[in-house]
Amino acid sequence: MKGYARIAAAVPAAAVADINANRERTLALWREADLACANVVVFPELGLSGYSIRDLCMNTALLDACEQSLAQLIESGSSLKPVAIVGIPLRFNHGLYNCAALIHNGTLLGVVPKAYLPNYREFEEARWFRPGFDLPEGATITIGKYKAPLGLDLLFKGSLPDLSVGVEICEDLWVQNAPSSYQVSAGATIICNLSASNFTIGKAELRRLLARSASDRGKCAYVYVAAGPGESSTDVAFDADAFICENGNMLAESHRFQRTGQLIVQDIDLELLAYERRSTTTFGDCARENQMPVRTIRFEAEEVAGMVRQVTRTPFLPRDPATLANRCWEMFEIQSNALATRMAAIGKPKLVLGVSGGLDSTHAALVAAAALDLRGQPRTDLRCITLPGFGTSDGTRDNAEALAHALGASFSQVSISDASRTVLEAIGHPASDGVDNVEQLIDKLRSHPEMGDVTLENVQARLRTLLLMTLANQQGGLVVGTGDLSEKALGWSTYAGDHIAMYDVNAGVPKTLIQFVIRWVANERASNWSDSESLRETLFAILDTPISPELLPAGANGEISQLTEEKIGPYELHDFFLYHLVRHGARPGRILDLARVAFNESQYDDDTLKKWLTVFVQRFFTHQFKRSCTADGPKVGNVALSPRGDWRMPSDAKPDTWLADITAWHPSATTVKDSGGRPLY
Repeated sequence: MKGYARIAAAVPAAAVADINANRERTLALWREADLACANVVVFPELGLSGYSIRDLCMNTALLDACEQSLAQLIESGSSLKPVAIVGIPLRFNHGLYNCAALIHNGTLLGVVPKAYLPNYREFEEARWFRPGFDLPEGATITIGKYKAPLGLDLLFKGSLPDLSVGVEICEDLWVQNAPSSYQVSAGATIICNLSASNFTIGKAELRRLLARSASDRGKCAYVYVAAGPGESSTDVAFDADAFICENGNMLAESHRFQRTGQLIVQDIDLELLAYERRSTTTFGDCARENQMPVRTIRFEAEEVAGMVRQVTRTPFLPRDPATLANRCWEMFEIQSNALATRMAAIGKPKLVLGVSGGLDSTHAALVAAAALDLRGQPRTDLRCITLPGFGTSDGTRDNAEALAHALGASFSQVSISDASRTVLEAIGHPASDGVDNVEQLIDKLRSHPEMGDVTLENVQARLRTLLLMTLANQQGGLVVGTGDLSEKALGWSTYAGDHIAMYDVNAGVPKTLIQFVIRWVANERASNWSDSESLRETLFAILDTPISPELLPAGANGEISQLTEEKIGPYELHDFFLYHLVRHGARPGRILDLARVAFNESQYDDDTLKKWLTVFVQRFFTHQFKRSCTADGPKVGNVALSPRGDWRMPSDAKPDTWLADITAWHPSATTVKDSGGRPLY
């Protein structure tokens, strides 16, 4: 798929000092990587000889056999498309070097030596090898009929855009100033680490910590391959560990301690990495200050069809339940502490909140109650006000009152229906023609739903805000906003209505996450609050209520007539679009490619995906003017739209380029498979 490179990590079973067996096992997994259409496949450190050969590595017979096997590999793999990176001991200028040999298309592309040789505790590599720093500038090595550059200054650049491979070996990752830090500064987007790290308790977690950190700081992918089964267990043990991470995230892992060879494959998002480097200005600054001269070796790499990569439907939600619970706690603490800080700057304000019985105002009420606790103010300082209009249902109104009582907050009701009818009558709105009261107006709207236009809807939203602001003035209060991140992205708010608040606690929380935070409060926090059982029951009732602005009258049977997601599209799609557009700067065609992988066609077919992405892009552009003057509110995640913080965009920008990309999109073949330690093909 466009913008990706397919990378494989191969862990063959090792045969100590059996060069022929190691070569054939390497070749077998290389062929498997070729069937998987990989662009690069990485093997373990000293894989051709076995890492644990110790003093045998100095033996002439073994070294001759390794060089002969390398030449045979080059010939045998001449028709295979992936670049193979193989570990081998090589002689050069009276010394021996622990090397990675890169093979492709019947040639030896280059050889990278190990820079740092561990010589502590169980390690004694300085007994046999010389560090790569000892090599002369511009060195080359000849192995049989093959001659190639040799050194720490090599980068391997593929013909795919932004595909650039750097190589380091085992211990190089563990030092405070790793070779890969210079390689990424020189442009490497994929770092390959050939390792033979032995296993001790807890070491697998430490490897991942180091590699994830390197990939996050380097805005790159990091491919780590440790020695497989069969290495000597004389004094140490090996666990066949291999994994691939990208930009700080773990993508795929092998099955540790598996006794047979295995291959993991993953597609690396090169476009994402390029965007991260452009948008993280300090990456470029650091790269400029840490330059190294490099020799660039080029190789051909084909764009492959489909995708071998898991794409989550809910990018704002961690898949691991424990991590999700921790994120909910962090988010709730950010919101409640931020509101408490704003309150402290004012004094001891009351908190004025319009409660509808929906998700957003419920979440804001929970945050407000927690902020009052932090400030040592009574819960009665939370003034929950329900403002029923033409479409308010009994269920949502009752949920709003139950929520206020369960929290120990003050509760009152102020109907906006009469005031809304008066305003509509004053401007000559057709819905107010010939009606003397609200009941008649509602009956008329049921008979003539076409009269329920944006004017009729928005007058209610603006009157609600007017009343809340007026009550805040009267009571010395602060109006707490309820609009969430998803609504701000879509402009799903009334300008000078629910668009306005004195502090916007939900501004950084996407709709798909708000539900989980409310559920977390119900399960984890409610037991410590005043009326815990009633609060839990109310919160779960609210979670079961359809999302609706309730601005148009309910049906005669009381059913909600106006469902938000029927009008603007599913929030799970919009949050998906928002994340990839803002967080990764993805073009629409790429977003659709990812959506096609993430969502089953039975959920959303191609036309449906295009339809709702079109809606998202149009609304995102045309409603920027609302975000440009939005209220203060805390950033809680890695996507935010505050004009003072993360997102600065002109209100009159044109979406035509983005819309054209949507129109031109055609789905490619998509294949999603779990590549964790098992062959894919």
